[in-house]
Amino acid sequence: MNSTKRDLELAMQIREWMVCHGKTLSTAESCTSGRIAATLTSVSGASDYFQGGMLVYQNWLKTEYLGVSRELIDENDVVSENVVRQMVQGCLERFQTDFAIASTGYTGGGSDRVPRGTVWIGWGAPDDIHTLCLTTDAGREINTINAAAAAVFSFYKYIEEL
Repeated sequence: MNSTKRDLELAMQIREWMVCHGKTLSTAESCTSGRIAATLTSVSGASDYFQGGMLVYQNWLKTEYLGVSRELIDENDVVSENVVRQMVQGCLERFQTDFAIASTGYTGGGSDRVPRGTVWIGWGAPDDIHTLCLTTDAGREINTINAAAAAVFSFYKYIEEL
């Protein structure tokens, strides 16, 4: 993964805030394939707050390890706001962290209900989960890069306001 200067600056600012406030963070990623975690841990000292990340590409892993409802996936599609909210919640519980970031999307393919380029990102704390839907299709690689960058930026803006 090639992090941009902006990604590294955000990762450093997130690390500083998290360490200063004694907070912890974890990730649960599907379509971003670990890029969010890689960005966050690309700076020295990330282990002072970052607990771990989970790559849950398959739906059964989202259900088994994060507690995402199979019925919710069937009803809404795996790429939906409700699913990413459950991914954040499950990640918080699984890693026992103060905050979590999650992603689910179709960066390359799509479904009959959700078009290619649709990505849902979620972040927050147990009682304060936020989401963002990206819908631009610039191709699989760019969609993935953009989704991870949007997740890191959104989380940074969120903690900056706390």
